[in-house]
Amino acid sequence: MQSYPRDLIGYGRNPPHPGWPGDARIAVQIVLNYEEGSEYSIPDGDGFSETYLTEVPGATLGAGRRDLIVESIYEYGSRAGFWRLMRLFAERRLPITIFGAALALERNPEAARAIREAGYEVCAHGRRWVSFHEMSEEQEREDMRRAIESLAQITGERPYGWYCRYAPSENTRRLVVEEGGFLYDSDAYNDDLPYWVRVGGKAHLVIPYTLDANDMKFSVAPGFTSPSGYFEYLRDTFDVLYREGATSPKMMSVGLHCRLAGRPGRAAALERFLDYVLAHDRVWIARRVDIARHWIAQHPAESI
Repeated sequence: MQSYPRDLIGYGRNPPHPGWPGDARIAVQIVLNYEEGSEYSIPDGDGFSETYLTEVPGATLGAGRRDLIVESIYEYGSRAGFWRLMRLFAERRLPITIFGAALALERNPEAARAIREAGYEVCAHGRRWVSFHEMSEEQEREDMRRAIESLAQITGERPYGWYCRYAPSENTRRLVVEEGGFLYDSDAYNDDLPYWVRVGGKAHLVIPYTLDANDMKFSVAPGFTSPSGYFEYLRDTFDVLYREGATSPKMMSVGLHCRLAGRPGRAAALERFLDYVLAHDRVWIARRVDIARHWIAQHPAESI
């Protein structure tokens, strides 16, 4: 009988103590998704326009029609929202991870240069922000190769993390492992701590991401309807994990998008949250690759 392919148990009642640097009670990891210019669009030959994570959820002009409203919403992210968020992070000297779609960064060299100069990690988000689960294995392997090459050229360093557009294929993790240069992937939402899996007999690290503490919920239902609700959810998530961290520290991921959190009203709520976090001691704010390297050193694969 074939074994069940899912792990519904995880760490169970006794998760490991992560031993975060500085005896931190929580590791906070901020992700800024940079996708603008790599989404589905008529100019890129897709035959339809993007419909996801915009200010008009579910609206579509139909196949073959160029949606200039959606294109303009995405352009706000790269033209204005990105720079607003970059200022917020710089003012607070926060290290973050960019989930970067390679084509999006190719099309905005100034943004790519700013990311590089800030020392932020760029985790590969594919060459384009498209559906990996609809690709053949060969298409997905080629997309991964092109994304790695492009990001290495743009940033001066190959990416060490991988993250799909919400729905990886059944081949994705195996392809990440076979490629050989990644330290982790984040195509999972199933834990508050990193964990090891075995893929093709090799140990591979997973650093789970979030779809709840994520500004995407401004554009999907049920979701955030006001900046205050967004702030309260982020604050409450932090508070619970910080309290638990007195004996069992965890990780909190925060997901952002230039075209969503980069809008002034939402950026104000994000500012309040960041300042709230910074008012606490024993908080480790880190890039995803820093968490990966810490876990590899402190909780090596041989422990599984």
